[in-house]
Amino acid sequence: MFRGKLLHVDGETWPVGEREVVRHPGACAVVALTPSGDVLLVRQMREAVREVVLEIPAGIFDVEGEEAGACAARELLEETGHRVTRLEHLGSTYTSPGFTDERIELFLAEAEPVANAVAEGEMELVRVPFDEALALVLDGRIRDLKTVAGLFLARDRR
Repeated sequence: MFRGKLLHVDGETWPVGEREVVRHPGACAVVALTPSGDVLLVRQMREAVREVVLEIPAGIFDVEGEEAGACAARELLEETGHRVTRLEHLGSTYTSPGFTDERIELFLAEAEPVANAVAEGEMELVRVPFDEALALVLDGRIRDLKTVAGLFLARDRR
């Protein structure tokens, strides 16, 4: 039905009727902790919802077959200028299985800054103590689902 650079939409017939399914290549996201226990978040404009969103670093797989841990480490470096020193898989989540097959692999990482690293320009790095990040979820200031899931999955493993 539609083929774009990132997504495509298939029309499918199911016993309950016709469905439009958005196909997505998949992504990874990382709850990155600094040695002092801060979570690395990024603040960026998300055009689809028309607002600035605070979220954990994340991104789509760049090439078919890219390993999820490598994707998480790459995204962390690109978005925050920090490198992974330890990485643990937390699980995966479907973003909205009612209409898309997008799956996000979630990771917990220990991270350290890389000298002279330049983070992507359209986002702002925000360091928040872990418990404060959870409070931001509970009071509605963090509404991004991968961030909510990642923080609560990481809560007992940090």
